Amino acid sequence: MDAVLGATARTRVRRLPELAVADRAMLHAVLDEGLVAHVAVVDGHHPFALPCAYAREGERLLLHGSTGSRLLRSLAAGVPACVTVTLLDGLVYAKSLFHSSMHYRSAMVLGRGVAVADELKEHALHVISDHLMPGRWEEARPPSRKELAATAVVALPLDEASVKVSASPPDVDPDDEGWSPWTGVVPLQLQPGMPISQDGIPVPGYVTSPRR
Repeated sequence: MDAVLGATARTRVRRLPELAVADRAMLHAVLDEGLVAHVAVVDGHHPFALPCAYAREGERLLLHGSTGSRLLRSLAAGVPACVTVTLLDGLVYAKSLFHSSMHYRSAMVLGRGVAVADELKEHALHVISDHLMPGRWEEARPPSRKELAATAVVALPLDEASVKVSASPPDVDPDDEGWSPWTGVVPLQLQPGMPISQDGIPVPGYVTSPRR
């Protein structure tokens, strides 16, 4: 796979193109750090966008959900999909509200999903589990045959994707002259809190120090 994301007519960044990043490694980094993807499809005449747990395995995304899910059924049928993952890194306070913005890293993936075969479904769920809760698969009860049958997993190739990164200081505008509010950046990050035990069992190390 080429290390450079080749922009297509659909993934070429038109708004603030200077924020586009063509490095496939950055695509991987954003997807690997995120926890929730928003997946959009058109069902009939209506677009739907839903949050979905996922994981990246090589050059594909693995998405899972109930076999009764309209979203998963559509993806498994090969309906064109748009998947986005956004990491919010900060709020940018400029002198004007117009130029106030956000620091972020975002990825968009376009494509058609393929249903993961039943015999490979458990492996795919293991990958998703390791992404969301590293170390948990080895200790928790594995999915039963009934649970596997009730779960759909779809793979979406990373063939057509784009990445944008915004990390600049606040913009300054000539119209800002005479205004002197505080300007700067408020960093934001997702951090785990203190685990809340349900049954008194000591908290394992993989929970307090996740490998994410």
